[in-house]
Amino acid sequence: MSSTIIAVLLLLTFAGFIYYILKGGNLMIGFFVMAILWSVIGMVPFTTAIQKVFAEPALNYGPTIIYIVFGSWFGRVLVDSGIAPAISEQTNKVGKKKPLLAAILIILVTAFIFVSAYGVGSVIAIGVILLPIMLSVGIPRDIALSAFSLAIGAPMYINVVLFNQIKAFFPHAEYGGRYLQFGIVATAVQLLAVVLFLFWHRKKINPANAEENLRMIGAENSDSTEAKKIPKIAFIIPIIPVLMNMLFKWDAIPALTLATLLAIAITGNAKSYKKGVAFLNETIQHAISDIAGLIMFLMALIMFSGAASINAERFRPIFAAILPHNHLVLALALGVLAPLALFRGPLHVWGAGAATAAVLSGTGLFNDAFLLPLLYVPTLMAVSTDITQSWNVWGLDYMKVQSRDFLKNGIPIMWVVSIINEALVFYFFG
Repeated sequence: MSSTIIAVLLLLTFAGFIYYILKGGNLMIGFFVMAILWSVIGMVPFTTAIQKVFAEPALNYGPTIIYIVFGSWFGRVLVDSGIAPAISEQTNKVGKKKPLLAAILIILVTAFIFVSAYGVGSVIAIGVILLPIMLSVGIPRDIALSAFSLAIGAPMYINVVLFNQIKAFFPHAEYGGRYLQFGIVATAVQLLAVVLFLFWHRKKINPANAEENLRMIGAENSDSTEAKKIPKIAFIIPIIPVLMNMLFKWDAIPALTLATLLAIAITGNAKSYKKGVAFLNETIQHAISDIAGLIMFLMALIMFSGAASINAERFRPIFAAILPHNHLVLALALGVLAPLALFRGPLHVWGAGAATAAVLSGTGLFNDAFLLPLLYVPTLMAVSTDITQSWNVWGLDYMKVQSRDFLKNGIPIMWVVSIINEALVFYFFG
């Protein structure tokens, strides 16, 4: 009986946590408090809680932090070396004559860059280049922002930095092989959906509105800023980390390091020792500052994950009773329920879904190779179109777009994409 009461109390605090998130509460503080509450309510012995909730999870998460650091540095180098702006400028040359084609190219360029780049700093740096280009060819502000955000979310299926963050919940899942096949197909599905979204709204493209839209975001003179001239060979740099993994099974750290050093060398930022060192120092400092808040948030999240894992056995009978044991039914159910990831809900692993992920993994009902993509799909719906995602919040402010318009554009598309991609999860891992 006591175990049942404890499970009910844990679920009540979980419901309270969701309410706290929906009211705009600080996630880092919320996760840390939840780690304490679940340790106390779950009657975890004090020494066990200190070691298994607050010490070991954080220490074991160290390798993932390193992946995030290198990914953020690579993203910063792509921007500061001139590679990302140069790719954007080439795209802009098409725009004046064929606005829809320009928009589609911008979407593909965005996805291409974020195959390896990561972080709100990189998104902002790329966004202030690409979003004004979309507006300059007559695309409405809300359509441009939604398409841009959806295009960032698409390659996150194969972005090794984000993969290693979700892997904290499913340590036995592996990046590469079958997962990479799934990730590439899932990315293509979402990108196709964005292209269809732009095609659907093509009649709203009106170059006569370009000047007014640019004025509203304070980017009237965006065309006058010329991108740094770099060799065309540098355009392949964003895809190098993924290629090194696919072709030679390289780990993300050496792959990202190689791509970063090549970017610095090819773009002439290492012509002299002094210039090279200065560029290294500047990009590293920017990269670390970009992710400082994220790292502390992840530390709190992983502590809560530790507490949830210890209490997972208490939920096993409940999950065993209510969860379909058929992989296809479960995958399609999560596709249909994918909007529950919005507002950091119970299917968003970097929100209230941290408990869902930790408990599901802890019950042992399904293997990690299946569970990771299963929960990744709804989470990436939220990353792509949720107004609690940091770079989406920036985009709404920068583009002067209403939250309701952003959600109205993104949710229907991502709901369909989520159902399709959950079917792919069953196909590849069921």
